[in-house]
Amino acid sequence: MASESPHIPTLMPLGDHAILVRFSDRLDVGANALAIDFAQRLKDQPPVGVLEVAPNLVSVLVRYDPARTTFAALAGEIRLIGSETGPNRSGGRTHRIEVVYGGAGGPHLEAVAATLGLTVERFVAAHRAEALRVLSVGFAPGFLYCGMHGPDLLLPRREEVVPSVPPGSVLFAARQTAITATPVSTGWSIIGRTRFLNFDPETMPPTHAIAGDDVTFEVAQ
Repeated sequence: MASESPHIPTLMPLGDHAILVRFSDRLDVGANALAIDFAQRLKDQPPVGVLEVAPNLVSVLVRYDPARTTFAALAGEIRLIGSETGPNRSGGRTHRIEVVYGGAGGPHLEAVAATLGLTVERFVAAHRAEALRVLSVGFAPGFLYCGMHGPDLLLPRREEVVPSVPPGSVLFAARQTAITATPVSTGWSIIGRTRFLNFDPETMPPTHAIAGDDVTFEVAQ
């Protein structure tokens, strides 16, 4: 097994059909970039027997056909790919996302600002001050995890779960912003709404923004 360094992936067998390639044991921007880059290189040149490559926040699930390869053989190829040069994000796109902050679509905005010791105006300015990376797409179809905000915007998840929030809800917690594309339940604070929906089952691919892209937030006019 490799060490838990964010630069040297740990390989974990998941039954006899998959390998989890983990670049860190915690959310880390550098490990996230490595996972995104590794997944793309594996998709571009998949080793024999690989059926699916699914990136997550700091790991990549590699599903394979045990009739065509073995854990040992595939692990060797993965270690070679994982030891190559670090991530190249030059191909990522930037998505400009307009947000209606607060109101009925962002019922927790005032509480979030107050908890952080900010006015609503200062929080909104801080929230949209810098471009964020799309860390991962998952949990629900098209669901975007974007980060990382600065340490001064650290806020835990809420204790109460909202049973259902609509598509286009802008969520905030743990120095991240998430955007829903389908109805979901959430323990994140709901700070606004957007028309940007990252899931259309009638198109291929069905998601527009992908891991490694950037997003910028604007106040909707």
